[in-house]
Amino acid sequence: MAMAKNVACVEIGGVPISLTTDNPTFLDLLTRRYEGYLSFLPAQCALEFEIVEAGSVSNDDVRVRREGAEWRIERGDFLARWNPHSGRGLVRQNANPYSLDSVLRILHSLILANQGGFLLHAASGICEGHACLFSGVSGAGKTTMTRVAPADITLLTDEISYVRPSVNADAGAYLAFGTPFAGELARPGENTKAPIACLFFLEKGPENRIDEIPSGEAVRRLMRNILFFAEDPRLVEQLLATACDFVARVPIRRLMFYPDPKVWGEVRRFVRDSSRKFVAHDRAPEGVNAHV
Repeated sequence: MAMAKNVACVEIGGVPISLTTDNPTFLDLLTRRYEGYLSFLPAQCALEFEIVEAGSVSNDDVRVRREGAEWRIERGDFLARWNPHSGRGLVRQNANPYSLDSVLRILHSLILANQGGFLLHAASGICEGHACLFSGVSGAGKTTMTRVAPADITLLTDEISYVRPSVNADAGAYLAFGTPFAGELARPGENTKAPIACLFFLEKGPENRIDEIPSGEAVRRLMRNILFFAEDPRLVEQLLATACDFVARVPIRRLMFYPDPKVWGEVRRFVRDSSRKFVAHDRAPEGVNAHV
């Protein structure tokens, strides 16, 4: 006798995805892990999970490639197939939350690439009503910035920032969304969004200082930190165009900082100065595809 199917819908970045399983233990795991991101909206995508024996996360490299009309996404601990036209997919994976996180991150990266957005290795938080992103190499200070943040800063993520173009001209060119993908802080971001005021590339130093970055360097740094695995030249070209547009519309700065809460005073002043011309300067990119 077939076991009953159970469905949970997880909405990240405004994209609701239904997750179906006949494994009650796995259903309990995913509903607890994505608490705060569960949704009752109609799903734009649907994944059905086949759970194999419990196992650890694989150290293998992930591979993401097209096979006909489908994407094939695989690592040692999971194999997924997803059809972007139907929005439906099948995932065979170990019963651990980190495999599930990886599948969802990769799926969202594919969705965003076609919508003019991206996932970025960056912490982010809402300050003065606007989102600030903090990116850099491992050890640059992404988690530190979230740890020293004042109480009035809303944490969106300490690990992976979710960036999409805005469809509302008054909201700024790009929005940052909270994600449940936690890093060292081991807690999810708030399920909310805000227009992006600035992307800071972090460097630890003896003082707090914000410097200009040439646009060419900003694009190169941005591309190095975008989370993307697909072996697809067209999508890579699309991401480069998106990165150039983002750099043209959003202030990009180098933030040298001493790991102390005072750094947020510099960030706050920058956001206040930028927000005065935010609405007048920023407009949503044309031709954005608003559906998956």
